[in-house]
Amino acid sequence: MSAVSESTMKSPAGLIGSPSVLLLVTGTLIGFNFPLGKIAGEAAVSPFLWAMLLSVGASALLLPFLFFKGHLNLPRGRLIRYIVFSALISFVLPNVLLFAVIPHVGAGYAGLMFALSPVFTLTMAAMFRMRTPNHIGLLGIALGLIGAAVVSITRGAAPEAPPLVWLLAALAVPFSLACGNIYRSLDWPEGALPDVLAFWSHAFAVVLFVGLLFFLEGEIPVTQLETVPWAALAQMIGAGLTFPVFFRLQQRGGPVLLSQIGYVAAAVGLGAGTILMGESYSLTTWIGAAVIGVGIAVTILAQRKA
Repeated sequence: MSAVSESTMKSPAGLIGSPSVLLLVTGTLIGFNFPLGKIAGEAAVSPFLWAMLLSVGASALLLPFLFFKGHLNLPRGRLIRYIVFSALISFVLPNVLLFAVIPHVGAGYAGLMFALSPVFTLTMAAMFRMRTPNHIGLLGIALGLIGAAVVSITRGAAPEAPPLVWLLAALAVPFSLACGNIYRSLDWPEGALPDVLAFWSHAFAVVLFVGLLFFLEGEIPVTQLETVPWAALAQMIGAGLTFPVFFRLQQRGGPVLLSQIGYVAAAVGLGAGTILMGESYSLTTWIGAAVIGVGIAVTILAQRKA
């Protein structure tokens, strides 16, 4: 490695842009979605409306940035296809599922469903002959899966466990996330900037959410947000900070590494659910969460070696 490249890697900009740091930042920001989603669910806010807030926040915060950078051009050709499918598979379907199940299974448990997405993503990546992790990376994924399985089993066996239908609905979240992870890498338009893809994907997602709300509820029930204004604002700001980083991680780390934000989000969601929402979990659940944490550390080690 040359002196110039070593200097770049050690610089603050190079460190911030490294896949490992992007993984931790993205996963942490997503982890706070779960307690915020539970607040919305307890306030009887429509899950479609709350899921739409993420896309509204992401597109609203990116709009002025792209405008002043001169990157706000109307999408054409392949970019339109990418935006449509990315919005539907990556943001509309998984977020609706997520915020629908949170009131029934809890913020911590819903967060742990994100921890299953790396396994689904790794399986699909192998099917499409995409880049897969080295042996250390696979060990990190395996540890995360073991931890998530321990937490899921202990949660499902608890006396206050939710009905089976909601546990199964929660399992659909990591599958939909995996589909989005694979698609965004396979069909990434050549030369497209991460911020541009993030903006237009979420802008179209807003259009889809508006259509869904009018079809299902006959209106956009924004008055529901009056009971949780600060949570709604936090959700939009968090989304605006999350998805520019999210798409950079997709571009630089690939779908399998990106999927491991689920491990970070699961740990953050479990902690936030306990500290902020008063949720309680057994010792075995926390042991499972600790195993997830070890899996995160091994994943970062594998990325540094790569």
